Amino acid sequence: MAFIDRGARSFLLWELLSGMALSFSYMFKKPVTVNYPYEKGPLSPRFRGEHALRRYANGEERCIACKLCEAVCPALAITIEAEPRDDGSRRTTRYDIDMTKCIYCGLCQEACPVDAIVEGPNFEFATETREELFYNKEKLLSNGDRWEYEIAQNLLADAPYR
Repeated sequence: MAFIDRGARSFLLWELLSGMALSFSYMFKKPVTVNYPYEKGPLSPRFRGEHALRRYANGEERCIACKLCEAVCPALAITIEAEPRDDGSRRTTRYDIDMTKCIYCGLCQEACPVDAIVEGPNFEFATETREELFYNKEKLLSNGDRWEYEIAQNLLADAPYR
């Protein structure tokens, strides 16, 4: 009996017909394709994209030069130099990240006690040269200024799970 069933399926091209029926059933459904440059899919609040240094509301940078992010970075991609200021607090004079070394693990963000260094929502930072992926303090601060609203919303959404 199995021989006849197999022969009938082979003669009637059952696999081809079932495949065409499946294709035909999708013909009348709403397409799920995202038109990428113009439409973007949703991102998780925990998405780890381009790095940014944040500022306080008064414009002062958040980084207190504790160097925890530099110490915890497994790829050794972060370099920090600091000096004491006149008021006795410490601030960074140099904060560099070599994005070609970075493995986007998020440990720098987790180690920071004041949420100064974060990995923002930007995933579109392709460059033409390798030198453009060496981020200095000014580039990181400008990223933070550009993405501050989104970063703050993501940290607020993630706060109950920390």
